Amino acid sequence: MTLPVRAHPVGMIACHTCGLVCRLPGSTSVGGPWKCPRCSSTLHPRRPDSFARAWAFLIAGLVFYVPANVLPIMYTRAFGSGSDNTIMSGVVQFWKSGSYGIAIVIFVASVAVPCTKFLALATLLLTTKRRSRGAMRERARLYRLIELVGYWSMLDVLVVAIVAALVKFGALASIEPRVGILFFGVVVILTMLSAMSFDPRLIWDAEEP
Repeated sequence: MTLPVRAHPVGMIACHTCGLVCRLPGSTSVGGPWKCPRCSSTLHPRRPDSFARAWAFLIAGLVFYVPANVLPIMYTRAFGSGSDNTIMSGVVQFWKSGSYGIAIVIFVASVAVPCTKFLALATLLLTTKRRSRGAMRERARLYRLIELVGYWSMLDVLVVAIVAALVKFGALASIEPRVGILFFGVVVILTMLSAMSFDPRLIWDAEEP
């Protein structure tokens, strides 16, 4: 099977900033650093320290995910009595009150999506570091899916904020955000940074001898 021609061995490199494909001067194995002729950014064959940065952000996200689930994310008060709610207790309370849509959105965005992103990113990092040649196209698609989902990761934070703004009935009921929502926002940012730090081109480097 003939492998496709790769950019770097033939003296081509893409700019990480503007996407311009540039031709490297002289030998492709020596020299540098090179500058993009369009935006003057430094050119790298691969993102520097991609694995280290991605692992660091992913592990930090896992650490912050614990207090995000343990600490209360909102305070609800109704008819004179109030209580703090974690992510799961908030989901249960919304479900019992008949707000099924909000309960499903918070559960999917706060539990299902983050856990799936943790597993998917860890799988990509482990298999790519081992230079696995299995399911390379599928793993590249998985990375693009993680990037797409990342844009919607703050959905539950927005839901809590909107609900807190809407559910205001004076002395009857109120909802206020708590410190747990801050930790969850940090988790979302860290997982997005982990995905951004990972260079998906490393997946295809396993084809090189």
